[in-house]
Amino acid sequence: MKFFKYITIVSAVCMLSQSCTDYVDYNPEDDYQIVSDVYFHSENDYQAAVVGAYDPLQWMYLNILIGDIASDNSFSGGESATDVIGLQQIDNMTHNSNNDNLTSIWQWCYEGVNRVNYLDQNREKLEFEGKAALYGEAYFLRAYYYFELVKFFGDVPLFTDARLDATDSGTLQRTEKGLVYAQIEKDLLDAIDALPTSQLQKGRVTKYAAQALLGKVYLYQDKFTESASVLENVIGAFQLVPNYGGQFVRSGENGSESVFEVQHSNTSNWWDWGFTPQGTEGNFGVIHNGPRAFDGPTYASGWSFNIPSAELFASFEDGDSRRNSSLLDIVAFANETGATYSEGYKHTGYFNNKYMPRAGESGAQTELNYLTNYRAIRYADVLLMAAEANNRGGVSESKAIDYLNQVRARAFGDSDHNISSTGDALTRAIWKERNFELSMEGHRFFDLVRTGEAAATIDGFVTGKHELFPIPQQEVDISNLTQNQGY
Repeated sequence: MKFFKYITIVSAVCMLSQSCTDYVDYNPEDDYQIVSDVYFHSENDYQAAVVGAYDPLQWMYLNILIGDIASDNSFSGGESATDVIGLQQIDNMTHNSNNDNLTSIWQWCYEGVNRVNYLDQNREKLEFEGKAALYGEAYFLRAYYYFELVKFFGDVPLFTDARLDATDSGTLQRTEKGLVYAQIEKDLLDAIDALPTSQLQKGRVTKYAAQALLGKVYLYQDKFTESASVLENVIGAFQLVPNYGGQFVRSGENGSESVFEVQHSNTSNWWDWGFTPQGTEGNFGVIHNGPRAFDGPTYASGWSFNIPSAELFASFEDGDSRRNSSLLDIVAFANETGATYSEGYKHTGYFNNKYMPRAGESGAQTELNYLTNYRAIRYADVLLMAAEANNRGGVSESKAIDYLNQVRARAFGDSDHNISSTGDALTRAIWKERNFELSMEGHRFFDLVRTGEAAATIDGFVTGKHELFPIPQQEVDISNLTQNQGY
C-alpha cells in the first residue's frame, strides 16, 4: 500500500515463511518464532502490527477477477485454454476443489484473519492514546476477510481469540455461515464505535467505510431495514465525481467518491516472481486486464484475461457515459490511434478499461508494480445498496428512487433518464443499474447469487452447487472438513 510497508513482526514474517500461516490448518512447523514476550511493548509495535494486517488486502486480485469471470460479464481470456487453468475452469463452471486460484483466496483471507487475531490476542499488554481507534481498523479488516470467505465458501472455520500456531493443525471445523455473519457484524459494530470519520493517511479505514461494509453485509443476508438504516449514515458524507471515468485513473484515486480503497504503490524495492502477489506493493491484478503485445498510446501490454463480453458492451443505453469508461473498444481505439495488439483467447474486442495497465504507471518489475488502487467501496455502490435496501425492505420507495436516480443522472449528465418505477420493477431496475455502474469491479457474480438471478444468467450454472465455490481439497484432507454440495 502507498503508506503500508512490509514489516518484520510475527504477522509479516509469516509472509517470508509460507509454512507459518498459508492455510487455516498447516504443517506443524514454524520457521520463525517471534512471540509476544518480545513484541507489543510500544505503540509503534501495535501500529506496525495493524499495518501488517492491511497487507493481505493487496493480494486479493483473484477475488476481483473471479467476481466478473464467474458471471456473465466477462470471459477468462489469457493466451490459451490452458493459461491459468483455474480461471478457465471457473469461466466454464467446471471448477473443483483442487483449483489453485480458489486455494489462494482461502489462504490469503485467513492470513489476514490470523494477523488481526494476533493483535486481539495481545490487546491488553499496553495502553496508549488512540488504541481503540487502531483496533477499530483491525476489526474492520477481520470483518472484510471473513466476508470474502463467506461469500466464496459459505460455512468456514471461525476463530477470533488468537492466531493459529503449529498445535492447531488439523483441529478446525466449519462454522455455519449465520454465525460467521454474526461475528462479521460484531466486528463492524465495534469498528464503527471506535473509528473516526476521517483519517490523515489515505487508505486507512474510517467509520464511514465500516458503516458501508456493514450495510453490504446486512444486504447479503436480506436484512433490508438494518441495511437501509446503517447506510443512511454514509449518505451525504461523500459525493459522486462529475466525470464517471475520471475516478479510475491515477488522478482520481482517493477522491470524493472513495469510501474505501486498497492502496498500491509502484515504488517498492521488494518484488519476487516466486512470491506473487505478496512480494510487491503493486497491483498484480492490473497486468491481467490489458491487451497482449500492445503498442500504442495511453495503455500498456497485458495478459488479456477478464475479457468483457460483447453483450455487456451492448447492454448499456445510448448516452451512458459508463460504457466507454468501463469497457475499452480496442478495435475503435486502434483505428483512432494506430495502436496494435494481438488477440488472446476468447477475444471479444473489449477490455476492462477501469483496471487496464496504463503507460508509465508501474515500477522496476512492470508486471508486479502497477500503482493502481482498487476502489473497494465507492459512494455510488452505497447509493445503490441503500436504494435496494429501502425498496426491498419497504422502508422508503421515494429514497430508493432518489438514490438510484442520483447515480443515473451522473451517468447520463441529465435527469431525462430518471426512473420512476416502484415495487418489483424498481427492484429490477436497481439490480440492472448495479451492473452498469459496477461492472468489471468484481461484484457481479455475488450480486447474481444473492438475488437469485445466477441460474438464469450464467451459462453452466447449476442451482444448489455453484452458489458457492468448493472448499480447497487440502483443507478437507488436513482437517476432514465437509465439502460444499456438488463438489
